[in-house]
Amino acid sequence: MARQTLYIVQSYGPGKGNRLKADPPVPCKSAETALRTAERLAENKLGVVAFSSSGDQELGDYDDEPVIIFKTGRLPAQFED
Repeated sequence: MARQTLYIVQSYGPGKGNRLKADPPVPCKSAETALRTAERLAENKLGVVAFSSSGDQELGDYDDEPVIIFKTGRLPAQFED
């Protein structure tokens, strides 16, 4: 199978204590859709990140580092610069 690019929007809400709780990830069809979805969710969430990852689903081989399309608010360390 050929490599494909997945576009994902991940939002976070309040968890126990000072922790973040991940909401279910939202798959998108394009970078533009991921950006619009992330901007919309950012109005009501503690943090939102939209990213893409390319790979071969059949082999389970994906890029080590996602390409960040959009991020705002409080996010887990893996998304911090």
